[in-house]
Amino acid sequence: MHILHVTPYYAPAYAFGGVVRAVEGLARALTARGHRVTILTTDAHDLQQRSPQPASEMRDGVHIVRVPNRVYALRRFNLSTPWGFGGQAAALLGDVDAVHLHEFRTVENLLVAPEAARRGVPLVLSPHGTLDPATGRGGLKQVWDRLLSPALLRRIDAVVGLHDAETEMARLLWRAAHLDATFETIPNGIDTDLVRNGELGRAFRARWALGEGPVCLFLGRLHPRKGVDALARAFSQLDLPDARLVIAGPDEGLLATLQPLAEADRRILLTGFLDGDARLGALAAADCFALPATGEGLSMAMLEAAAMGLPLLLAPGCNFPQAEQAGAALIVEPQVEPIREALTTLLTDASRRASMGMAAQTLAREQFAWPVVAARWEHLYETLAAR
Repeated sequence: MHILHVTPYYAPAYAFGGVVRAVEGLARALTARGHRVTILTTDAHDLQQRSPQPASEMRDGVHIVRVPNRVYALRRFNLSTPWGFGGQAAALLGDVDAVHLHEFRTVENLLVAPEAARRGVPLVLSPHGTLDPATGRGGLKQVWDRLLSPALLRRIDAVVGLHDAETEMARLLWRAAHLDATFETIPNGIDTDLVRNGELGRAFRARWALGEGPVCLFLGRLHPRKGVDALARAFSQLDLPDARLVIAGPDEGLLATLQPLAEADRRILLTGFLDGDARLGALAAADCFALPATGEGLSMAMLEAAAMGLPLLLAPGCNFPQAEQAGAALIVEPQVEPIREALTTLLTDASRRASMGMAAQTLAREQFAWPVVAARWEHLYETLAAR
């Protein structure tokens, strides 16, 4: 099959969060299963600069087509202005068997969906946690949904949630519009070949003077709904002088809140955005991973941490109850006191961390390995194409 993925950003634009890694992982896994995969995306690299990558390239067996944003400054507001995107889509759709749209309210979807529907190519939507207006920019989302979403809803053949709650939210949204579609739950996948590289971990500890004590890692965008401010406040209350909290990620509105906390407590380190070996080094150096977030899809950083055998501290909004059921996570409300109690447990009990870490690694390998996840996507694409 030939699958066309449509996304506002693609690798190496990792600063835009886990969606980039999720789409990249799925594209690679589908290619490994013998499918032809094309990515139609923009030249987004981060909030400040365009991608240095070529307009068309092969990367890991995947054909990537990048269309320039006409007004790049609008990327700071998560708005795309892809110049010529519809024309590129029309040129690519000639032999495509399925179109996979990533995220819900995007200009890219509005440009591609009408042409795909006109040609009878099935359209699949992965919202990646973007359906709920409460996850940010609620006013803009309400206007978007009133003016633009109805036309898109009518053209979607299948909606795939990352977890059952997201799938049910989609079902209710389509029902409210008196429309029907196929609804299914397929999680993000993970590269289970990820291992904790001791050399990278030691280098990261030395780079940030972490010492030999236990390290808790937050890895994600510094956005209010990620709960990282509550995490930092909870950590600052711990009487554990050798422990460290590493907060790694690009600023999305919370850095000004976190900086005074880090200045007052030198055990809290703000590294900024990490990628490549620095990111792997942070995961290898950590003893546990914390994400007390609300409104998550299914965090790729969380799954990576699990695959590397890190015990998890999560909030219910991470939508990962399987981790608690498997003994791999402590799931608490995203408030200072319950986070503080969970941190105390994880940072003072090495044997508990070890058993939880082994459970996390087993869970990741058995349920979230990319070959397993890609096989489910393959079945859905084939079913839709056969209709």
